[in-house]
Amino acid sequence: MIEPSPDARQAATVVLLRDRPAAQPELLMVQRAHSMAFAAGALVFPGGAVDPADVAVARHLDPGLALDERAARVAAIRETLEESGVGLGLPQGFPATALAAMRAALHEGAPFADLLAAHGLTLDIGCLTPFARWHPALVDHIRRVFDTRFYLARAPHGQDATADATENIRLFWGDAAAIIAACDAGEGRIIYPTRRNLERLAQFADCAAAIAHAMAIPVEKVTPWLE
Repeated sequence: MIEPSPDARQAATVVLLRDRPAAQPELLMVQRAHSMAFAAGALVFPGGAVDPADVAVARHLDPGLALDERAARVAAIRETLEESGVGLGLPQGFPATALAAMRAALHEGAPFADLLAAHGLTLDIGCLTPFARWHPALVDHIRRVFDTRFYLARAPHGQDATADATENIRLFWGDAAAIIAACDAGEGRIIYPTRRNLERLAQFADCAAAIAHAMAIPVEKVTPWLE
């Protein structure tokens, strides 16, 4: 039996969705910088590792969820803001200037908890719908193993996504099928969990259908391996 790596780092990522007239929904993808240690140059969804500070924020949120789940959602929201400038779980109408200032402060190393407190904010982690969880087995050629939770979220209206030019070098919107086709044509690279999640998302005609599907299917940890 193949076992997942016991020392994997917890991580979280967000599939941002937005509807289009008479077409499949678009997803936000970012391309990781070639200097990154994990998935260098690959197209991925915004996200990253769960930090101890995320756990501290999570302790004050919805007690109906396990602490590790709350912390993963906090990390997903924080990383999405850092990497794309999109603010999830914030009050409607939160000023764009304040959001940009929070993003800049995160890049400078400011604690997320301090930034939330300075603006009197409590994150609405219910804006994220659990979609998948991938925890690969440890194999020789993989240097870093992450236990990653994937969430779906509607892109907030009126917010523009921009690349951070540090961890990622570009971002774009596209439908799942088109992204897979472009990568198959050599116009991009996706790692296996990203491909499988894109294949699953390509089934849905709009955001509501994708989210309803995710809510109806309990998340089970996927442990892929090579043989």
